[in-house]
Parts: sequence; C-alpha cells; structure tokens
Amino acid sequence: MKWSMAKWLTIFFLFVLSGCWDKFELIEFGFVQAIAIDQTEDGKIELTSHFYKPAGGGEGGTAPVKEKGPINIRTTGDTIFDAIRDIATYLGRKAKFDHMRVILISEQVAKTNNIEDILEFFSRDHEPRATFPIMITMGRASSYLDEKPFIENTMGQQLRKMEETTSRYSGKTVKTNLLELAIQMKSEVGIARFPYVYRMKNELEPINVAGIAIVKKGKLADIVSPEESAELLMMTDQYEGGIIKVPCHDQGTTKQGKMDSFEVDRVETKLITAVEENSLRIRVKTKIKGAVGELHCAPIVTNEEEKKFSDHVQEKVTQEIKKVVEHLQKKKLDAIGIGNQIYRKDPSLWKRWKKDWDERFARSQLEIAVDVTVTDTGMNVGKPLPK
Repeated sequence: MKWSMAKWLTIFFLFVLSGCWDKFELIEFGFVQAIAIDQTEDGKIELTSHFYKPAGGGEGGTAPVKEKGPINIRTTGDTIFDAIRDIATYLGRKAKFDHMRVILISEQVAKTNNIEDILEFFSRDHEPRATFPIMITMGRASSYLDEKPFIENTMGQQLRKMEETTSRYSGKTVKTNLLELAIQMKSEVGIARFPYVYRMKNELEPINVAGIAIVKKGKLADIVSPEESAELLMMTDQYEGGIIKVPCHDQGTTKQGKMDSFEVDRVETKLITAVEENSLRIRVKTKIKGAVGELHCAPIVTNEEEKKFSDHVQEKVTQEIKKVVEHLQKKKLDAIGIGNQIYRKDPSLWKRWKKDWDERFARSQLEIAVDVTVTDTGMNVGKPLPK
C-alpha cells in the first residue's frame, strides 16, 4: 500500500511534537499577585512579594492546606532582580510574574530614586505584562499588602479593583499601567501620573486609593488631593464618571451649608494653545453632560430652575479647574501636557521653549469655558419625598 505525503507528515509530527522539550510543572512556581518596593536604612531595595496560596496540597500530596490566603515574602538586594532571585531561598519555588495585579512604590523610594530605574526589571523581563497598575503609597508600601482584603482573594487584586472602580465611578484617581507610564515618561514634558494609596490617620484606618501622585524627571514631585483629582482628569480627558458637589448659594460656604449633587455621565475637554508674541495662552473648553443626583438647595421644576442649577455646576467646575491649574503653575508641573501639545503643533517653537518650559508654563495665562448640560432631573416619577 502506498502512503500519501499527508500521512507521512502526520506520523512525523506525532513523533516530534508528542513530548515537551521545555517542561515545567505548576508546583515549581509561586505566582506573584503584587509587589511592594521599599528602601532599607542603608539604601538597599526591600522587596515584598505577595503570593497567591493555593487551597490544595503541595508536591507529594493532595491534603488541603489548613491556612488559606496569600503570603508575603520579604527580600532585600542592591537591585530589584537581586531581591527577586532571593525569593526562592525562602519560598522554595521560582517566582512567576505573569499574573501580577499591581506594583506599589513607597513615597520614600519615589522621592529618592528614579522610578524608571526601579521598574527597569519589570519592563525588560518577558514575564510581567505591561497592563498591571503602578501606585505610589503613603508610608511603607509593604504595610498595604499585610492587610486582609475585604472581598477579593488577595490584597493585590483588592487594590487593583479599588483603582479601577475609584477612577470609573468617583473620578478621584487615575489608572496608570506600565505601558502608559512608559509613554508619559518619554513624552516631551516627562511627567507621569500615578494612583495614590493612603490611610486617613494611622495603620488602623481603612486603605484608600484616591488622589494622584505626580512624577517629574523620574521622581515624585507632588500629590494632588482626591478633591482636586477630578478636574485634573477632566483636563487630560481621563474622567470617566463621578459626582460634582454644588454648594447652596444662599448659604455662602460649603462647610456649613447644604449641597446639591450632579452625576457626571460624559466629559469632553479640549486644550487649545495660543502663542501671542513670546507668551502663551491656554484655553480650556470643557463640555459636561449629566443628571441631577440629589437636591437640598432648591427644586428643579421649570426650565429656569434647571438653567440656574446648570449655571451653578458650571461655576463650581470653572473655579475648581482654575484652582488646579494655578496649583500646578505654582509647582511648575505641566501635568496636563501643554508642552506635549506645543511640540506636536510646532516642533521648532518647542525646541526654543523646552529649556525654560517650566517657567513659561508657570507664567502662561488661562481661559476656562465650561458648558454643562442637564440630561435628567430625576423627576420622571414625580416628587419622591414631599417637604
């Protein structure tokens, strides 16, 4: 019987591909969920690796593990890679970074070291994915991995979900992964924005992921508060959703008076630069659409009342944007990327301005135009609670 070429090729591949030339078993690895980077007193890297602990038994048996949950392994070294290779001496397995959820960097490390150098290993090695978030922490980064998660299986996953939901629903922080960080750091202004992790008072307080850490030339330069983060996100077109609180005008203060709430559905912002002789004018045009969330100041029944409410929201957002920009100008931090826009628009002009850009940005004039559209007043089912 004469065999066809297809049959001979089938037999060949069955023999050649039936075995694994580079075989690894699951029990040889420890899967890293999170990394915390701190610094020792003598300047070395202190690495805390947060591992997922499987519920089943280890090698040689299938008996259930009595203590479930993640474990932390702390190592030190002159470099990140040095500290990582020492993990095996404690864990008995090779650390694997394919499923890492987050990296935490302490303020101390971010202030005294170049973050690009700190993250060199994770951007060069083939295992870590470029989509994991990077956060700056108040105090020691490792202390946040010692906490127990509220609902997720590990603190690594808990922190990642906190970053995602805070950015999406409250507009109080930014989402930054390794890939986005590389793009920001290599931009003309060289400024990157990170989520900020902190506790309100002490280690007994719940963990918050809110606020934005600003890194300039590789080092931590400033922290934007959660209250001011929304306007910064609006100007960078990263605002996904949140609430704008509007004080009652007849009360005169937000501390003592009651407040209305406006739920934001969509924000579109355009930053327009205008060069006048040797000076710069920045125009911020923001369009906001949303619905009335809660009313304590005045009813919205007529078109005039709706217009008055939208004007109040517009006034509040305008004031907050101005406040944030003035803060950035005082710190000489172009965190909204005006310099990058000038470079794209006129490279020759940017070449002349780049060397003293910090001063030019601080002196630039600002114009703000905010347009607010109320899409829903919440009165489609009538007045819910009579007064």
